[in-house]
Amino acid sequence: MHQLTARTLLTDAQFNDVRATILDNNPGMEPDLAARILTDALAFLAVAAGRGGHGLVPSRVVDEGWHALILHTGLYQNLCGRLGGFVHHVPERPDPGRFSAAALERTIGAIESAGYSVDADLWRSPEDQLVSVAASCQHSDDSGPIVIIPKPSS
Repeated sequence: MHQLTARTLLTDAQFNDVRATILDNNPGMEPDLAARILTDALAFLAVAAGRGGHGLVPSRVVDEGWHALILHTGLYQNLCGRLGGFVHHVPERPDPGRFSAAALERTIGAIESAGYSVDADLWRSPEDQLVSVAASCQHSDDSGPIVIIPKPSS
């Protein structure tokens, strides 16, 4: 299967603007790390929007990139429209009891099955502090935090 590159979902200017938002929210973060986070957030969004989001969840670190995308509302709306459906974000307070390794593995599998690669260091459990980000929410499954509104038919 041909490897897709989620980075190409945004123009250079758009990518740099969203990456700057990640950097602003995470003082001291290296620009390369912010780019990696954004790239995996784009891959997550592409798969979630394209397949209805069923059972998909971002990691705590990738969620930081998704948050930054959402803050660029016009870009986010247009991107979701191109990808197949608007992916709403409803945050949940972090709760280790709600974390599901199976949901994270299912999401990674879906992203890889769609032809994207994942940066394994960005897809660890919420307690893993290898990569520190400002995001203080988590997502447990598709029963509430991630809601896809299908693109209206014309």
